[in-house]
Parts: sequence; C-alpha cells; structure tokens
Amino acid sequence: MTRPPNGSAPPGPATPTMPSVPPQAPPPQQPQIPPSPQAPPGPAPPRRTAFAEGVERLRAAAVTEPGRLRALGALLALLVVAFGAVTAWQTTDRAAAADDVLHRSQPLSSEAAAIYRSLAEANTAASTGFLAGGQETKDSRERYERGIRTAAEGLVTAAANSEPGSAAAGTVAELNRLLPQYKGLIERARVYNRQGFPVGGAYLRYANDTMQKQMLPKAEALYTSENRRLDGDYDAAESCPWAAIALGVLALAALAWAQYRTYRRTNRVLNPGLVAATAATVVVLLWLAVGHSVARSHLSASYDHGVRSLNVLNEARLASLKARGNENLTLVARGAESRTVGGTQHDAYDLEYQAEMKVLGKDLTEARRLADDAAGEDPLTAAAEDVEQWQARHRAARAEDENGDYQRALEMVIGENDATAEYFDGVDSRLAAALTHEEKEFERAAGDGRGAMTGLPAGAGALAALGATGAVLGIARRLSEYR
Repeated sequence: MTRPPNGSAPPGPATPTMPSVPPQAPPPQQPQIPPSPQAPPGPAPPRRTAFAEGVERLRAAAVTEPGRLRALGALLALLVVAFGAVTAWQTTDRAAAADDVLHRSQPLSSEAAAIYRSLAEANTAASTGFLAGGQETKDSRERYERGIRTAAEGLVTAAANSEPGSAAAGTVAELNRLLPQYKGLIERARVYNRQGFPVGGAYLRYANDTMQKQMLPKAEALYTSENRRLDGDYDAAESCPWAAIALGVLALAALAWAQYRTYRRTNRVLNPGLVAATAATVVVLLWLAVGHSVARSHLSASYDHGVRSLNVLNEARLASLKARGNENLTLVARGAESRTVGGTQHDAYDLEYQAEMKVLGKDLTEARRLADDAAGEDPLTAAAEDVEQWQARHRAARAEDENGDYQRALEMVIGENDATAEYFDGVDSRLAAALTHEEKEFERAAGDGRGAMTGLPAGAGALAALGATGAVLGIARRLSEYR
C-alpha cells in the first residue's frame, strides 16, 4: 500500500483564496460644530412657608380616615360650643329686656302717668277751692299741694332717666318751666278771689288754659314716650331666639350624622362620647324652647292683663279729673266761655265735661272687659254706678244754674250732701283701687316671665362645654383604634 510522504497534505480539492482588498481612502471628516453655550440656571423655587407646609400636611392627612375623624371632631365641638354661646347671648339679652320691663320701663311709664294725673288733679283741686271762695276747704288745698308735689317729684325722676338731648328730656324741661308759672297764676287767682275781685276768675281760667293746652299735652307726650319704650322692651324680651334654635338643630343633625357614620364603619350602635354630646345639646335646646315659651306666655299675660289695663285705667282716671275740672269751671266762668254747636250756644266748659264723660264711660267698659278676676272688676262696676249718679246730679245742677239759682247749683257741685263731688271722689278712689290691683297683677306675671329664663344662660354655656367635651372624647376613642 502506497502512503503519502510525511508532512504532505492529503489530496483533495484546493482551498479557495480571498481576493485581496485594495486600500480604501479614509472617510471625509465632518466639520466640527462648536458647542453651544450652557443656559444659565433658573431662579431657585421660592421657599415654602410654614403655613403652606402645614396646609399641605393637613391636606395629606385629610385623605386618611384618622384625618377625617379629627376634622369631624373639631367640627362637632365647634358647632356645640357655638350653639351654647349663641344661646347664652340671646337669652341674656331677653332676660335683661324682661328685667327692664319689670323694674325700669313699666315703673317709668307709671311715673309718667302719675305726672299726667297729678297735674290734672292739682288743676281740679284748684278750681274746687276757688268755688269755695274765701272758705277754701283744707281737703281741696291738700289735694292741690299733693298734686303739685307729686308732679314735681315725678319730673325729677323723669329727668334723671331721660337721655340728654332726647325729646323726652326736652318735654321734661318744658314742664319744669311751666309748672312755676302755673302755680303763680293759681296763687294770684286765690288772692283776688278772697278779696272778691272778679279778675280772680280770669286768672283761674288763664291758669286752666295753661294746664289744658300746654302742660297736659306735654305730660301726655311724656307718657306716650315712656309707653313706647315699654313696648320696645316687650318686643326685645318676647322675640324668638331663631339663631340659637337654628344652631341647635344644626348641631343635632351633625351629631346624628356622625353617629350614623360611626355605626356604618364599626357596627357599634352607640358611641358614649357622641351620645353624651347629643344629650347635652338636646337638653339645652329643650330648655331654650320651653323656657322662652313660658317666659313669653307670662310676659304676654302681663301686657294683656297688666299694661293694657293700667293704660286704660290711667286714661279713665284722667278723663274723670278733666271732667271734674270742667264741671267746676262751668260755675267759675258762669257763661263767659261759650261755643256754638248746631246753631245753639253752649257753655264751653260744659261741652268739655260731656266729652270727657264719654271718654270715661268707654274706658270703664274696656277696663271691665280686660279685668280677669272679681278683684279687678268689682271696683270698676262700682265706679260705673258712681258715674251714672254723677251725671244725674250734674244735669240737675246745670238746670238750677240756668234757672238763675247759682247758690243751689254750687251746693249740688261742691256741697257736703249728695253733691257731684261725692260721686267724683267715689269714681276716683275706685279707679285708684283698680290701678293698685292691676299693678300687682302685672308685677306677678312679669316676674314669672323673668323667672322662666333664670339660669338659662349659665346652664346653656355649661352644657355646651360638656357636649363639646363629649364629642371630642367620642372621636378620640375612634382614633385610638388606629394606633
């Protein structure tokens, strides 16, 4: 067997060889672009304030359940505290107004009525004393002095309680100016009357005109002003505390929703803290509603059966005093003052007497309607009977005077037996008794109204604080479950 020589390749196909690559030219170089200058750094962002960071943290916490619970607790506490604060504020204002009704405005109204009545009483007593001539009775003189003294004392009180520059202060000042002038005219009338000079009657009529046309209208204006103040205090005391009631209902609704939310998320029926807050809020709301309703009821009763009765009785008493004064002046003037009515001449003072007696009759009827018990109605019934007798005796006296018997007419007016003076005194004393009774009725009802709100402001504040604490503790208990 023939072998190939060592080191020789075995026979076979020849290995192809790669053709040689001719040298390539280098790629063209790209032109280099110079680097653009680097932009300067922008201004640093503003540093956040502590407030902004706090807001951000609160916003982040609000999306978590603990954050929501904290916000809910703060809201409930705020609502309950606001309810208690507004309740205390509004009930304090109404209690103060009720106290003013009882201890300030109504007594001042009565004082103004006393000024009005005292001036009319002094004028009536002066004319009565004048009719007696030089034999002026001690009773008529004392009545005149008492009326002037009471009016002067009342004007001092009214001046002390009037706001400087107010209409009431101006009225009081004018009455203080006119009162000495009136007293001077009356004293001159007395002096001339004792000496038998007819000019005394002229002075008395001038004094009466000063009283009727200047002083009594101003006293009536003062009385009306004090009554307006009294009405304003009643309105303030009886006004409904809507803001407190609205906040109470809102607080209860928020507490109910919070408990429902807690129940839905935990299946726990009651949360002791929220239940305590709800109970405290309910107590304050009920106390407010019941207390104000009771107070308003008593205050309304004090106005309907006290103030209104007092006003009517004061007007009736004034009408009787004016009627008595005009009755006396019919004999003083003896026809010197006349007025034509329906083509017929009448004594001017007698016409005024008739007009005042009509007012007296209407006021007595209204006062009897307003009286709510026998103690208030009985004096008025007796007064109405005296009015009838007074009018009958007055007609008889006028008939005697017109027939020329002046002395007989005088006896029937100021005499001691069955004279008109007797029935006038009966009407005046019975109206005074009715006034005393109605003042007691007013004080009782107004005092009950004021007492119905006793303790409510302080109690509302304390219970609201307790309710807010309960709401916070109730929410805190839920928060503890997340720790």
